[in-house]
Amino acid sequence: MVRLDLRRFVIASLLLPLIAANGCSFTKTAATSDSPLATQTDASLGKQIKVIATFLPVYLFTKAVAGDAADVDILIKPGTEVHEYQSTPADVQAIAQADVVVKNGLGIEEFLEDTIKSTENPKLKVIDASAGIEPIEEISPTVAAGGEKGSNHDHDHDHADEKGQGHDATKEKDNEKANAHVHTGGNPHVWLDPILAKKQVENIRDGLVAADPANEPAYKANAAAYIQKLSDLNNQFEQTLKPYRNRTFITFHDAFPYLAKRYQLKQEAVVAIPEDQLSPNDVQETISTVKQFNVKALFSEPGVDNKLLTGISKDLGLKVYLLDSLESGQLDPNYYFTTMQSNLKTLEMAFK
Repeated sequence: MVRLDLRRFVIASLLLPLIAANGCSFTKTAATSDSPLATQTDASLGKQIKVIATFLPVYLFTKAVAGDAADVDILIKPGTEVHEYQSTPADVQAIAQADVVVKNGLGIEEFLEDTIKSTENPKLKVIDASAGIEPIEEISPTVAAGGEKGSNHDHDHDHADEKGQGHDATKEKDNEKANAHVHTGGNPHVWLDPILAKKQVENIRDGLVAADPANEPAYKANAAAYIQKLSDLNNQFEQTLKPYRNRTFITFHDAFPYLAKRYQLKQEAVVAIPEDQLSPNDVQETISTVKQFNVKALFSEPGVDNKLLTGISKDLGLKVYLLDSLESGQLDPNYYFTTMQSNLKTLEMAFK
């Protein structure tokens, strides 16, 4: 009996160092930087790049691509007019601390170049979401003066001044006002065409991959999923609007020429940007276009209280519908699809 206990003691004494050694070895393996567990932990605790998107549609696309892999913020809060935006000290500070700025391009962010210079941030990377997109010219400044249409319209109008006096002076003044509002890069509203929106998402994806190669798989996967939804949206637009090809629609704001071109429609805009006020010549232009093309509806935008446009619609017996240019709204990437589907239903209703 004593001999058996002694034997057990000897065996236990021999095994104890081996167990202790194996235990230490297991602990060390779990903590080593080469293990999958440690790599995942390090990545989750890693510093995200900070990305600033200029305004809502750019933010929606950027956030969709970035997902949780990057810290994405918006510079111009939804509902703030972007066409004549002036940067603030807070904007300069935000961009100074950012790694990447994503802009729509085509001249809509006129403030941005000087703002970036003010930040003195040499590491900053700028992604132009509209790179490689062929722009459509904005409506000519003479539209605000009741003159010829720009190159994205198919006809000209010439309205004589009823009084015969003061016409040149009024036209010159209106032209000066309109010239100040024309974007140098062409019409910037490319995001309202789902196919061009795909190109913007691709540009954002490639820019984020270049700025943050470690998260390339996430950026590519997120972009692919969003692009597929944009393809589906395009199919919806094509099928729904196919019966209405060559139909002319009048918008207050020159925001929908890319959408019109994509689906073989014709947009006539009253003013270049929402801030413009309707002049008497604008009213004449609108009435003339309505009559020429037998237009059945006018299109305004959410948040635009234009009593004169409403007055025109009543005088002509037309209904005013709302088309959303997506310059204000929710900070959810899916908001793009709900809004565009609503726009599609609005167009179909107006065209019937």
